[in-house]
Formats: sequence, structure tokens, C-alpha cells
Amino acid sequence: MSSRNEAIQRAETYFDSGVFLKDLARLIAIPTESQEPHSKPQLMRYLKEEMRPLLERLGFKTHIFDNPNPAGGPFLYGERIEDPSFPTILTYGHGDVVRGQAGNWMGGRDPFVLEEDGDRIYGRGTADNKCQHLINLQALGCLLQEKKQLGFNCKVIIETSEETGSAGLQEFFEEHKRMLAADVLIASDGPRLQADTPTVFTGARGAQTFTLQVNLRDGANHSGNWGGLLADPAIILANAISCIADARGQIQIPGWRPTSLTPDIREALSELPVGDPQGPTISENWGEEGLTPAERVFGWNSFAVLAMKSGVPEAPVNAIDGYAFAVCQLRYVVGTDVQGLIPALRAHLDANGFKDVEIRQEDRGFFHATRLSPNNPWVNMVSASLEETSGKKPHVLPNLAGSLPNECFAETLGIPTVWVPHSYAGCSQHAPNEHILKPVARDALRNMVALFWDISENGAPMSR
Repeated sequence: MSSRNEAIQRAETYFDSGVFLKDLARLIAIPTESQEPHSKPQLMRYLKEEMRPLLERLGFKTHIFDNPNPAGGPFLYGERIEDPSFPTILTYGHGDVVRGQAGNWMGGRDPFVLEEDGDRIYGRGTADNKCQHLINLQALGCLLQEKKQLGFNCKVIIETSEETGSAGLQEFFEEHKRMLAADVLIASDGPRLQADTPTVFTGARGAQTFTLQVNLRDGANHSGNWGGLLADPAIILANAISCIADARGQIQIPGWRPTSLTPDIREALSELPVGDPQGPTISENWGEEGLTPAERVFGWNSFAVLAMKSGVPEAPVNAIDGYAFAVCQLRYVVGTDVQGLIPALRAHLDANGFKDVEIRQEDRGFFHATRLSPNNPWVNMVSASLEETSGKKPHVLPNLAGSLPNECFAETLGIPTVWVPHSYAGCSQHAPNEHILKPVARDALRNMVALFWDISENGAPMSR
């Protein structure tokens, strides 16, 4: 009789033998930069040459779908239905990556060539998200090798447009609700709170990106001849921003302040670590006063200026420009009026005398906020399994601080969403030198094959 420990050992052997890194190297070698207009053939190549053969070796029936949105890349769907009475697990990954940023990596590394350096494995897509969905799919493979069946039904969706806002994903899910129906989503993206401890999160903060612009006149005018006579768009813009958030970053727009930091959420956040020893030092006097760091990043909204410009910063001259702009973003939690975000901003700027500040809403980076109760039976089951395997109590978050298209699963499909990330905060995702840590990847493989084993043996938590 096969055992849970034998399934774990099979996953360990797969990693320790070097085969896992060889498999990952092939995935990284395909430059699936969805932000580049010419990337569509590479996105399709990733699905056809790597994902489809992998799933079919695991006994999945597969189909590649065109994206209903011309701006997005294709989808791969796979399913292995063993028994209609079994619970059905849906899992997800995204095969696209951000731009490789070749020439900016340490030591002249090629972003699309996997490279080992001690415990670090470098390559674009290692952390986000190729390694993460490879771990989950190969964990299913290890379970099948050990038991010859999953003991549950499994569906897989791999998209190729997450890094450009998951264009078309919502429409695809609306069209294929029956096909994608499942009891739970168990998927992986984002970082662990601490590299050596498993993390579970059940939702994500939403994100709304917008541009503020002040356009007073064409061209620039000499600051000596016209200083004191012409309104300065950069000063107007700076003051407009200062009325959105105060000197410590506290949001000043009433409609942007959430209502969902309830006692149960505060309790769930009370013992969570925040920050990373290899990352920047947390600003203790920044953000909403009276909140803990965990409450600020997981339980509250945050406003940020991503970029701003007036004139020519690279070569300033003695002139007052006629134009200034800033690209801004609000990260928001459940309990925020999404439809009212931009109207509330417009009303607030007008009330403070900034009617000349125009608002342009951006489509990119728009994900809704979602959250599942940390006490959901699926969350409890996954957490208990991870604790048994790792020997450490997982960090359980009501939502990720970042954003991902979780609303497609939680709202469109209406299923519980449980995310088990396999990266860590210092992984440099979206930047040069993106990498994963070998110990984290190995630990994740052990955890996931054991989790799938537990579902195979025990079924859905509600049916116990």
C-alpha cells in the first residue's frame, strides 16, 4: 500500500535528482513577455509545447481556446474526471511574464536562461509564475505515480495575459462556467510571508490605476520672464496629490476608506509577520495611524504615486512647463465601493479647488478585491495539511496585499479560493534578477503532493 510519506519521498526525489530544474529551464526559455506586442506566438508555444504535453502525460484531456479579447493571449484548459461523485479541484497558473529587462541582470545573466547560484535559481518567470504552477502540476504527477489515480477530479486553467491585467479572463469564465465548475480553487501565486513557513491566502486587494494631469498651455515659458505670472501645473498637481493623502500617506478621501477591518479580520492579522530581512525597512510612521503594519498592508487601502513628470527631468531648463502628470494607484480591500472610486476622487478634487486636474482611468492593473473567511472549511483543511507536512503552522491571510484575478474564481464561478504561494518576498519578481529559492521550491513540492494526498484520502472537508 502506498503511503503519504512515500508520495512525499517521490516529490523529494524528483527535485533532488535535478529533473525539476531541467523541466523549469525549458519553461523559462520561452520568452512569454505578454507586455510585448510580438509575444503572441511565444504564448501559444508555451501552451502547445510545454503545458499541453505535461497535462496529457498526467491523463488530462486538453483544449486550447482563443481569447475573446483581442488584447489577450490564449488559454489552455485541461480536465481529468475520475468519478462525478468525487470533489473537483480547480487549479490555475499564468504562463506569461513581464518584460525580461535583458542587460540589467547581475553578471550579464540572460533572463531566459535558468541559472543556479547557491540556493538561488535565476530566470524570468521563476517566481512569477512558471515555477509555481509547475510545482502544483508535478505534485499531481507524483500522486498519480504513487496511487495510480488522484482520488478527486481536477481541472486546470493556464492563462497567458495575467501581467497585462488578465485581458479576456472574465469573459472566458462567463462563457465557460459549466466547464470550469469546481468545489474549490487551490492555486499558487505571490510570496510567502516568510521563506521558511507556508502561507495561505484566500483573496487579494484590488487595484485601480489612474492618471492625474494638469494641462494649462502648450509648451514652456521662461521662468524669469513669466515666473509669478503663469500658473505652474507641477505645483497644482503636487498640491492636488497632497489633498488625496497627507504627509504620512493617510487617505483623505472618505469614499476610499474601507469598512471591512472587523474584529475577526484584526484577529486573523494579529500574529502575522510583515516585511522581509532582505527587503527595505518598514516605515513605522507611514500609513493609517493606529493600525499595525499587518493591518495596513492586508486590511486597509493604500494610495501610491507610481510616476510623475513635468518638464524634462533629465535636462531641466529655466522654464515653466505647461503640462504635468502623475500615474497613481489605489490598492483596496473588500469593503470599498469600487464603482465609486473615480467619482469620489473627482468630487474630492473639485471640493478642494482642483477642477483643473483631469482624471484618466487606466484599464491596466484593474483587479477587484476579494476575501474568503479564514475559517472556511477548505482553508482549515489546507492549513492542517501544510502544518502536518512542514511542521510549521502556516500564516493564514484573509487576502494578499497585491492583486490578482481572484474575482473570476470567487465571484464568477462562486467557489472558495485557497492560494498557497511558493515564492518569497525577496524574489525580485517584475525586476531584474528574479529568482526562486531551492529550499522553498523543494518544501512546496513536499507540501503540495501531501495536500493532494490528503484530499484524495479524505475528500472535501464539508463531506466528512
